[in-house]
Amino acid sequence: MVYLDADIQVYDNIDHLFDLEAGSFYAVKDCFCEKTWSHTTQYKIGYCQQCPDKVAWPEGDVPPPPLYFNAGMFVHEPSLATAKALLDKLVVTDPTPFAEQDFLNMFFGDVYKPIPNVYNLVLAMLWRHPENVELNKVKVVHYCAAGSKPWRFTGEEANMDRDDIKMLVKKWSDIYNDESLDYKGDADKASESVGAALTDDGSGSGNYFKAPSAA
Repeated sequence: MVYLDADIQVYDNIDHLFDLEAGSFYAVKDCFCEKTWSHTTQYKIGYCQQCPDKVAWPEGDVPPPPLYFNAGMFVHEPSLATAKALLDKLVVTDPTPFAEQDFLNMFFGDVYKPIPNVYNLVLAMLWRHPENVELNKVKVVHYCAAGSKPWRFTGEEANMDRDDIKMLVKKWSDIYNDESLDYKGDADKASESVGAALTDDGSGSGNYFKAPSAA
């Protein structure tokens, strides 16, 4: 399964991700440099896993944090056993600042394998770590930076006046406005089918846990 957040757009074929070896959890490493990370030790000392040699983790009794992925896009083979284990763990886990992203990192940490950032370009990488980005090779863009949502883009927020950001927002808009890509089937029936698939009895009515958004 390839999971994608709603604020993600795929610009190139990524079907080959379905061929990754089963049993691992694949995702792109996150960046710790934005203010949303200000509550963490990483942010306070200037450490980021995108450039671990720039600011080294201080020596001492506290080990550096494990690799941490952005959960806006990931690849994993689901199963009912994994789903049950996730729910069992969730009910005994305290809320965290990044909600499901923190939880998934805790749960899948031992089987996590990083994949290149071309599969989930977090926009902050463009100004935080441009040396790690080859924009012409990016296949998946994650519009998660403040002010970057294409459907309410104004260009007024910090870093949103950049040419590369404006180009990526236009790229999203061009796809959105392309009527040839519109779904031609019965949208209501398609929605009902998805809902039924997510429940044991096929009713489309499932249980869920409320949690704060990580976006």
